Amino acid sequence: QVQLVESGGGLVQAGGSLRLSCEASGSIAAINSMAWYRQAPGKQRELVAVLSSDGRLNYADSVKGRFTFSRAGVKNTVNLDMLNLKPEDTAVYYCNANIRDTGLGQAYDYWGQGTQVTVSS
Repeated sequence: QVQLVESGGGLVQAGGSLRLSCEASGSIAAINSMAWYRQAPGKQRELVAVLSSDGRLNYADSVKGRFTFSRAGVKNTVNLDMLNLKPEDTAVYYCNANIRDTGLGQAYDYWGQGTQVTVSS
C-alpha cells in the first residue's frame, strides 16, 4: 500500500505565502515523478508543477516565478512553496505521484486527499 499525505493548506491574504508538503509512504520501490495539481470550484483539475526522478521541473505558466517545487530533507517528501499568492490561486491542492509498488512491479498514479488553499483579496 502506498499513501500520499498533504499538509500545509490554509487561509492567507493576497500577497502572502504558504508551504504545502506531501509525504509518500508505504511499499515504495521507486518514485518516477511527483506533482501538484489544483482544482478550483467549478473548474477542472489542473497541473501546477511536476518533478521527475531525474530532477526535471515544470511549472504551469500561471505560477512560474511565484511557486517553487522542491524535495524536502525528509525522504519521499516534497514541498511546494507558494509566494505572492493571488485570489485565483484558491483551490484544493492535490499531491500526485507515479510510484512503483514493491509488490505490484508496475507503476501507478497515487493521489493525496487534498488540502484547501484560500487566498482572500
